[in-house]
Amino acid sequence: MRNAGTGPGPITPDGSPVDFYSLLRPGGEPDLVAGVTPPGGSVLELGAGVGRVTHPLVDLGFEVVAVDESPEMLALVRGARTVVARVEELRLGERFDTVMLASQLVNTADDAARQALLGACARHVKPGGAVLIQWMPAEAHDRWHVGMGRTDGDISITMAAVEEVSPGVFHATMRYAHGDDRVWTQSFSSKRLTDDDLAAALEAEGLRLDRFLTEDRTWVVAVPS
Repeated sequence: MRNAGTGPGPITPDGSPVDFYSLLRPGGEPDLVAGVTPPGGSVLELGAGVGRVTHPLVDLGFEVVAVDESPEMLALVRGARTVVARVEELRLGERFDTVMLASQLVNTADDAARQALLGACARHVKPGGAVLIQWMPAEAHDRWHVGMGRTDGDISITMAAVEEVSPGVFHATMRYAHGDDRVWTQSFSSKRLTDDDLAAALEAEGLRLDRFLTEDRTWVVAVPS
């Protein structure tokens, strides 16, 4: 099943609504990056989107390169070098103190794409550097259900549909709303991965799962083997 999106404004190839993502505020991601990156160090942000995390990283003094396949997303990024490219195909010929792959991209249902994403991380991280990955642990995946979500002021995010379309592979649709009159949807597929699955995928690209950074285990650090 193809990723898709609906709603006002531009929609990226993976179904992300640009106008909605531009409304979101950063969470704890900048602090996580700061915890694994030397002061003033270099950060490669893969799938940077509109700069929700990029801008706080720049404010913290990091040298950030923001990569996304959507020029509409990157047009909203300020203070960082931007590169329009598919992450899987990225070859910048340089290495960074920290490479960040967020948004559960690693849970893609396409196994070859997952390895390509992790391969891009591996070839851009410095020896002794860190790869910071956001994923959906198996136990979190098992809690998915229609109606789950959160509200932040006048922004709401709700899982409108979810179905296991093949063993361990789920197709879900999220409903995003801003106020009463702006509504978007984003549909995507996601694969349930165990810790061993993630470790094996990393190992195949010359990376090693080093540690979990958060109590909910959704952020992990990998290092070059």
